[in-house]
Amino acid sequence: MRLDKYLKVSRIIKRRTVANDACDAGRVTVNGKVAKAGTEVKIGDVIEIKFGNNTTKVEVLAISETQKKEEAASMYKSVQ
Repeated sequence: MRLDKYLKVSRIIKRRTVANDACDAGRVTVNGKVAKAGTEVKIGDVIEIKFGNNTTKVEVLAISETQKKEEAASMYKSVQ
């Protein structure tokens, strides 16, 4: 699955256009490498997103084309 779509479906980022912009600005890394919006995401990948002074780091647990709002958090786990 594309990185920008994963971020939207898992609701880490609310809109796909915002996810695209974050990737284009170089604020998203997958497994330590700067990632573009079209980067393929697999189970076990670690995604790190930098917004201002905040850094969010999550591990991909599941990939799904659609997900209900209540179940979206089950697609990833927070990593320190």
